[in-house]
Amino acid sequence: MAADKFNMYGLIAKKRDGGLLQAEEIRFWLRGMLDGSIPDYQTAAMLMAIFWRGLTEAETFALTEEIVASGERLDLSGIDGVCADKHSTGGVGDKTTLIAMPLAAACGLKIAKMSGRSLGKTGGTADKLASVPGFRLELPEPALLAQVAEIGLAVVAQTKNLTPADKRLYALRDMTATVDSLPLIAASVMSKKIAAGAGVIVLDVKFGSGAFMPDAASAAELARLMVKLGRSAGRRVEAVISSMAAPLGAAVGNALEVAECADILQNKPDLAVSADLQRLAVVLAGEMLYLGGLAECRRDGWQQAEAALQDGRGWQKLLAFLQAQGGDTESLQAGELVQAKHVVPVLAAKNGYLSAADAAQVAEIVQRLGAGRERVEDEIDYQVGVRMIKPAGAQVVAGERLAEVYASDLAQAEAAKKDLQRVLQVLPEPPQLEPLIWGLVDERGNVVPWAEVK
Repeated sequence: MAADKFNMYGLIAKKRDGGLLQAEEIRFWLRGMLDGSIPDYQTAAMLMAIFWRGLTEAETFALTEEIVASGERLDLSGIDGVCADKHSTGGVGDKTTLIAMPLAAACGLKIAKMSGRSLGKTGGTADKLASVPGFRLELPEPALLAQVAEIGLAVVAQTKNLTPADKRLYALRDMTATVDSLPLIAASVMSKKIAAGAGVIVLDVKFGSGAFMPDAASAAELARLMVKLGRSAGRRVEAVISSMAAPLGAAVGNALEVAECADILQNKPDLAVSADLQRLAVVLAGEMLYLGGLAECRRDGWQQAEAALQDGRGWQKLLAFLQAQGGDTESLQAGELVQAKHVVPVLAAKNGYLSAADAAQVAEIVQRLGAGRERVEDEIDYQVGVRMIKPAGAQVVAGERLAEVYASDLAQAEAAKKDLQRVLQVLPEPPQLEPLIWGLVDERGNVVPWAEVK
C-alpha cells in the first residue's frame, strides 16, 4: 500500500481494536508527526491506544528503527578501540555514570555518552555535571570525537539531531499520561543508544518506588525487550536489574552527588553509606569491560574496575574528563564544591535501628528544595539536596545525626528537615533490607538471579 493511501484515523482505530501495525504504517505515522501533516492530537490518540493495547516485539522493533531513522547518527567508527555506553532507567541519587565511566575508561574503553537533564523524581547526569564550574555540556562533534580518542571519555548533552521523533513522542507521552508503557520506554531508550553509535551498551534497569518499574519482574521484562532491540541493531547489550526502593548512595542533589563520586574515587574513609553506590558502579564498569572484550570474564571485569578505583586511575580519569570540557576542578579537589547557604542536621529522636529511606519520598523533599524540575524549562538550584550520614540498618542513639539538609532558604531547610524526620524512621529491631542487585539479563535475553552470576 502506498504511503498516501494510509489514513491516520484508520491506524488509530486499528491499534485501538488490537490490530498490528506494519512497519510502513509506523513510518507513515512518525514522518507525518514530524512534518506536521499528522496533528498532535492524533499522535496522542495513537499513544493512548498503544498504552492500552501494547505493541508486539515486531512492532516495537519497527518503531525503534523508525525513531533512529528520523534523525542523524553519531559515527564512532574512526575511534580506535571499543566504544561503550551505559544507560540507567533513572533513579533517586543515581550517579553511577560519574564513577563507572571513568573506571571503564581508565581500563581502556572509549566512551562517548549523551546524557539528559533531570525531570520529575529522577536526576539527570547533565545537571550533576553542570554543578562543576565552567563545565561545557555542548561540544562540536569533531571536538567530542577528538576528546574520546585522546582521553577515552566525553559526556555531553545531545549535540546532533539524534532521534527527533523520540523528542516529540516523549513530550506528548508526558502530557498524555502514557510515559509508563513498556514498549514505548524500550523504544525511546534504545533508539537513543543505537543512534549514539556505541557497539557495547550496558543497561541499569531499576525498580521500586524511585523508579519507573514497580517491581523486579516488570524491570526484567523491560530489560529483556531492550536487550533484544539492541541485539537486533547489531549491538552487544546486557542489563543489570537493581533496586531503587531507597536512594542510591548518600547524596541526593546535583553538587552533593558529584562530591560523593569524588569521595568514592579518592577512597576517602567513612563512606559506609556510599557502599551500595560504589558496588553498583564497579559492577557496571566491569560489565562494560566484559562485553567489550577487555576482560576474560565478568569477575575479571569487576576486578579490573575495582583496581582502577583503588589505585586512583578512576579519579584521575574523572579529573581529566572534567577539565577537558572546561570544568574548574579546584573546588571539587578541595572538597568545597558544595556551597549551600544553609546546612541543617536531622537527628535521631530515639535509640534503635535506622530504616531504609523511601526513594520517592526523598525525591519529593529534594525537589521542593529546588534540585529538580517538573518541566524541562524549569530552573534548578545545583547546591541544594539531602545527604545521608548513617546507612540503612545502622544502630543509632537519640540525638545522633542521621542526615543533613542543604538549602538556599532557611524556612525550606526546616520544612525539609521535618519531612525527612518522618521518612527516616528509627525502629526497635534491625530492618530487612532489600538486596541492591536483583539479577542480570544477558546478551541472549536470559534472566539470571544475581547470586548465580559469575
